[in-house]
Amino acid sequence: MSELLTGTVHGPHQTDTRACPRPPDQPVDGCLGPLTVVLDHTSGFEGLLFVDDDLLGVIGHSNFSSIRATTCVYRGKWAYEVLISSQGLMQIGWCTLNCRFNQEEGVGDTPDSYAYDGNRVRKWNVTTTNYGKSWAAGDIVSCLIDLDEGTITFCLNGQSLGTAFSNIKMGPGVAYFPAISLSFKESVAFNFGSRPLRYPVEGYLPLQNPPTADLLRAHKLLGYIKTVLSTTLDTQEVLEKDSACWSLHGEPTILVTLVHIFNYFAPLMCKVYLVEDVLMNFLLGILEGGGSVDEHPLIQQLLDLFWLLMEDYEVNECLKQLMMSLLRAYRFSPIIPDLGFQIHYLRLTTAILRHEKSRKYLLSNVLYPFIVVFFYIKTPLRVKEAGLEELIPTTWWPTRFDKEGKESKDESAEERMRRRAYERGCQRLKKRIEVVEELQVQILKLMLNNKDKGTGEASRYIFLNKFRKFLQENASNRGHPTALCPPEYMVCFLHRLITAVRSYWDEGKMKNPGCVSSDEAYVPPQLFYNGKVDYFDLQRLGGLLSHLKKTLKDDLASKANILMDPAEIQATSMDDLDEEEESVPNCLWKQRQPFGAVAMGGALARPSWLSSPTLGRANRFLSTAAVSLMTPRRPLAPPEKVKVRTLAVEQRTEEDIEGSHGNDGLLLGRPLEEPDHPITEKSLLEILDGIVMMYNLSVHQQLGKMVVVSDDVHEYAVALKDTEEKIARCPARRPDILEELQKSQKVFAEKLNHLSRRLAWINATIYCKDKMLDVYWLLRVCILTIQHADNTGTLFAFTPEFYLNVAMNSYSSLKNYFSPSNCMDQLPGYEDTLTQLAAILAKHFADPRIVGTGDVTESLCLSPRRVSMMRNLLAPYEQRPWAQTNWILVRLWRGCGFGYRYTRLPHLLKTKPEDTNLPSLQKPCPSLLLQRHMAELLSLDKDMAASFLNSVLNQLNWAFSEFIGMIQEIQQAAERPERNFVDTRQLKVCATCFDLSVSLLRVLEMTVTLVPQIFLDWTRPSAELLLRRLAQLLNQVLNRVTAERNLFDRVVNLRLPGLESVDHYPILVAVTGILVRILVDYRLCAHCPQNEVETEVSRAASVLLSDPCFQLHSIQHLLGEGETSLAAAVCVVSHADTDYIHEEEEQKVEQMLAFLTIESKQAAASTPTSEEDLCPICYAHSISAHSALLLKGINIIIHLDNEHVVKDFSSSQCLSCYHFTAGRNGM
Repeated sequence: MSELLTGTVHGPHQTDTRACPRPPDQPVDGCLGPLTVVLDHTSGFEGLLFVDDDLLGVIGHSNFSSIRATTCVYRGKWAYEVLISSQGLMQIGWCTLNCRFNQEEGVGDTPDSYAYDGNRVRKWNVTTTNYGKSWAAGDIVSCLIDLDEGTITFCLNGQSLGTAFSNIKMGPGVAYFPAISLSFKESVAFNFGSRPLRYPVEGYLPLQNPPTADLLRAHKLLGYIKTVLSTTLDTQEVLEKDSACWSLHGEPTILVTLVHIFNYFAPLMCKVYLVEDVLMNFLLGILEGGGSVDEHPLIQQLLDLFWLLMEDYEVNECLKQLMMSLLRAYRFSPIIPDLGFQIHYLRLTTAILRHEKSRKYLLSNVLYPFIVVFFYIKTPLRVKEAGLEELIPTTWWPTRFDKEGKESKDESAEERMRRRAYERGCQRLKKRIEVVEELQVQILKLMLNNKDKGTGEASRYIFLNKFRKFLQENASNRGHPTALCPPEYMVCFLHRLITAVRSYWDEGKMKNPGCVSSDEAYVPPQLFYNGKVDYFDLQRLGGLLSHLKKTLKDDLASKANILMDPAEIQATSMDDLDEEEESVPNCLWKQRQPFGAVAMGGALARPSWLSSPTLGRANRFLSTAAVSLMTPRRPLAPPEKVKVRTLAVEQRTEEDIEGSHGNDGLLLGRPLEEPDHPITEKSLLEILDGIVMMYNLSVHQQLGKMVVVSDDVHEYAVALKDTEEKIARCPARRPDILEELQKSQKVFAEKLNHLSRRLAWINATIYCKDKMLDVYWLLRVCILTIQHADNTGTLFAFTPEFYLNVAMNSYSSLKNYFSPSNCMDQLPGYEDTLTQLAAILAKHFADPRIVGTGDVTESLCLSPRRVSMMRNLLAPYEQRPWAQTNWILVRLWRGCGFGYRYTRLPHLLKTKPEDTNLPSLQKPCPSLLLQRHMAELLSLDKDMAASFLNSVLNQLNWAFSEFIGMIQEIQQAAERPERNFVDTRQLKVCATCFDLSVSLLRVLEMTVTLVPQIFLDWTRPSAELLLRRLAQLLNQVLNRVTAERNLFDRVVNLRLPGLESVDHYPILVAVTGILVRILVDYRLCAHCPQNEVETEVSRAASVLLSDPCFQLHSIQHLLGEGETSLAAAVCVVSHADTDYIHEEEEQKVEQMLAFLTIESKQAAASTPTSEEDLCPICYAHSISAHSALLLKGINIIIHLDNEHVVKDFSSSQCLSCYHFTAGRNGM
């Protein structure tokens, strides 16, 4: 558990052991403090920090935290190193004991402190100036202080940045501590000399004395061991024999000599400095000659002797330090063209893990969760230093685009040659990366070995249990990002694991032809309900596991022969569980936890396992606040007794997993529908299940994030193309403009050169064809798994929800993230797979066995297909997440609506054609079949039609009102004389409300087109009410958008980032489409007698004109016929591109305008209603005329909000005004 400590930085009056000189046996002039230099976690800090267990790694956890070391220097030349784990805001340097830090001022902000900040590329000592270079994660900063000359210098990766400060304060009573200030979630690791300095500087000493004598002894002893082993000695033979027989086997003299050497050598190998500097370098030297790892048996012999001649605690500590040193070296080694450093460290890791006993110890006690570090290939931030310029000398990016900003396939001969040269460079890079990936797969294959049972449990079962705990930690801490494995590590780990698992899977297929091949791999449904695999608290398709156990216990007994013990079916509510949990004392809770769960007891136990640069566990939480700002999360609940045989992960044996002698292991409870044939080794099934879970946890999210580099290339390429065109058009008389354009051209070209090389790296490691096939394989696994689970009937409800999520998300990745470098159509069996996925989604859209309301329901909505699904889509919006449902209906209509054939908003192509990040839409793909289903449902079910349309109108009223309110606030902020910044989140919400308003109008347009009688046939109970509400809202929208010098127009002209989609065109064409359908098209397509049609159309026009908000000039603006100058700005029909507004559509608008003009004149000439009979709010509608509608309106509104209606309804209002006021009140 984490230790909460409080303290502050004390002044010079404090006295403790840190101020004492070093012992006389190691006198060092000019340095004060303990022999082991660490971070001062007792009093030398300010703010909130996490400090690792070795007191060398630190993570900031407040605005600006500071901490110093335990040792200071006052004379001589000294150095220490800092490993930059995150490249954010930090100030690293030196300070005196007198420095006072707080949450705003840190190292370098006080007179006697000096710092370097590579994030802002500045140096700090009260004031600040430019200095040095920008740092990146993985860089090493060397901090040098010369107290003889009074100077401070910094180096970055061994290269001096020059003298930063001179004439620093020196003299009696002045001593300098290493110190750092860092912002929230930034992390570093210090090396004061506990390990060899990566970049030692001649003349400067580390603050902690290197163990010089021990170094000399260790080198000599290791040399002796190598010499002895060069003689003929079979270490394996020695290990296999009893110690009493040693004199009879092997060379007794050699054995006695080795025992004597190890008597001195073993204690030295418990020290991290000696392990890293002596042992690791010695082992790396063995492999430097090249060749396969098998060609160097000396490493295996040495490890044999470690286990034979060293105490267990000694060899354990030695292997731990050796592996952690390799992890650090691999993680932070610089990227070079041939990836030599990474290959070197992976080869040694492979050699060590080939030793069976060492491998099992490391798997059990050291590697998890840090093993994923070995499978990560980091993307170089500095292209030049990574050597990509030599590897990919020719860069390429798209240079031809269509009017929508999309890449054109046409290219010149020169462009083709350049692209092919770039592709050859990418291929060279891919081959070098494949060498690293092959080594990583070899490491995983060693850990998945299930035949190495000579020294206990096979490696695969140790790996499997640790892997499951790793997934549990990441699934249980999703609300604590610092406790999660970084997604970029998970992506690489997933691909290597898929390769290794498929390799073992196919090997098993070759040995047993009756098994299923990896191409047809799936997870059998019994894993989901037999209790052999723990899914933690993850949601099932049918709801909570405890609920399914109670409701489906009879089905489990009849279909799967699984009998649930009534005592194990807990009916306790979650609240009761929480109360019971809180009542258990901490000591008893630890006793009740399964072995290995203590580390997960709270959020602070492992706050940032990989943010920790030292890869140590952060076991101290430092706080200078009186009350901690961090509240430890309640420990995880003990596992529920939901299984026939309850076993913790660590307690499972090989027999529990694989089964034996009638025991089916993980496949216990096979349903009758499941074929009775072997699939593969059962342990591989559980690993496959974990792979699917891992993709759901974070891999899909990361795949989406990395696409941004490709988007950046596209954006800069369009900008460069636009700049080149401007240069060509620039007049000769404006050399100043030409000069600026050429500067921009150079900047864009340099940025593209950098990004294209980075993109080559990302494509090779993340988006290449092999990785695409892995994701495609996962998609097929999920499809087959769902199909098999579906065959089990009601037991399908036990399927974890993430299988359906991964099926949808993996398809989305294949479609959106891997193209255009790889085409989805080229995948084997692509069409069949897509058909199966569509069938699954269509079948389970309204499946009663699925009760989830989260991402799964939303995902299923993406592929609507049946009448039952359409009925669900047309349910009242107030009873569901309506925005997602509305987008689905819009998708069914896009391509059929008035001026609704665009894939990019037309106004953006004219105002900012170069910006490809602006909102875009999918290509129109209207479904006429589903539209017919919708029309039939709305025509036949009048109650459903009324409730659905009322809910759409309610949401439109809300969305548009919210949008108008937000743009009012934005306009007010823009008009203030002082400088104001509009919150980007507010802009995003504003744009979302606008988009929702447009989409709701499009759904109304679709409804009016498909089923116009809902509004026009007044024999239907709700037709008049719906028509008046629709007319009111349409008039409100038209008035707000088309009025002269209106608020909407002013905000649009601001062109604020985030509001790009807000413009006249999308909303006005949607309103125009509704009016045209009612007033023009209905005459042409109605099936009733012509006189009835004319009556209904005239009635609709009368309702529209009688609305007090109606203004004829709003309709005239649509054709640019208004009297104001604004007409030309907002007309969306007459001047629109023919790709968006057809000539026939324009003619219909003209007909509608002529018809309304005539109708308005006739209405103006009619006799007005008596004043007493008019609504006292609008003075337009008659109260008595709506008496019949009031009761109908009440029935509908009561269904939405009974209390509100009963309390606020007034019979003195007309129904239109009532709905308007109700909408404004948020009803």
